[in-house]
Amino acid sequence: MDATEDSFDYSNWVFIGMLAGVGQAQNSTPEFHQGAVGYGRYYWHAFVDQADENYFVESFMPIVFRQDTRYYTLGRGGFLHRASYAFSRGFITRSNSGRPEPNYSEIVGAGASAGISNLYYPNAERTWTKTGQRWVTDVGLDLMTEVFKEFWPDVNHKVLRRK
Repeated sequence: MDATEDSFDYSNWVFIGMLAGVGQAQNSTPEFHQGAVGYGRYYWHAFVDQADENYFVESFMPIVFRQDTRYYTLGRGGFLHRASYAFSRGFITRSNSGRPEPNYSEIVGAGASAGISNLYYPNAERTWTKTGQRWVTDVGLDLMTEVFKEFWPDVNHKVLRRK
């Protein structure tokens, strides 16, 4: 359920739009071309990349590795302590029994997602290097998301003045 909510939440559509815009601005996949049609190609590829990565990392691999990959905020301590904790969750998670262990679900799931993306990217984008770049990008985006999740309650309370 978490993977479905993360993939189809309204905030994900905005996030995907930003990823597509960055991809198009960098001309990261020249075969998509520019303009509205090119942006559409970047958008749907970014959407499918995020959705399959969400399902692998948050659904399939946690079952295989018996891990709880949900992010639990630390919520206390200084900025660097909290940021490093959030960053570490990409590499350390809890087993279903609550013990800390390597986050195989994140690493293997993101890799599997990057590999599957070769099914729908143009031939020039199906190299080991390009697949590896998608893998590293997926893990990096997840790390940034976890840092965002750590500090969002503070921003929401202090800046937006919401409880």
